[in-house]
Amino acid sequence: MLRNYRDDDADAIIRVAQAAFAEFEPHYSDWPLFTANVAKMPELARTGEIIVAEDGGRIVGAVAYVGAKASKPAFFDPSWPIIRMLVVDPSSRGKSIGRQLTEECLRRAERDGAGVIALHTTPIMTVALPMYLRMGFVKVLDAPDILGVPYAVYVKRLDWNCIGS
Repeated sequence: MLRNYRDDDADAIIRVAQAAFAEFEPHYSDWPLFTANVAKMPELARTGEIIVAEDGGRIVGAVAYVGAKASKPAFFDPSWPIIRMLVVDPSSRGKSIGRQLTEECLRRAERDGAGVIALHTTPIMTVALPMYLRMGFVKVLDAPDILGVPYAVYVKRLDWNCIGS
């Protein structure tokens, strides 16, 4: 079940985010700094909409949808809505939760009348990146490395008039 974030979700979202990124520890040059930044995920509710995935009343995933007019990193076109910090608890992977969260961001972009939606990710995300590519995201530019890990910006064109035809 997907729902909107509530303030009392913060601790659970931080736990899920840190668990989701734990496998990537060897790749980042400053793991304590990286995890401190991951723990700031609830702050994305200030500029965007956090969507929470629940399974049996337990938070198992989350993502932030940041609209076109909201503040975002400079490597994104300011007119693009973006997807930030898609996380799924490792114990809940393989249930299409990441895809459902991404599709909800696409629905919100449609609601907002966006022509594109963007995200940034890295090749070390060997599950997320292929999922985004299958969903039609295309690499458009390299983004700054994060603590020694290469990232790139991916965009999906949204042509709502052609959906279903």
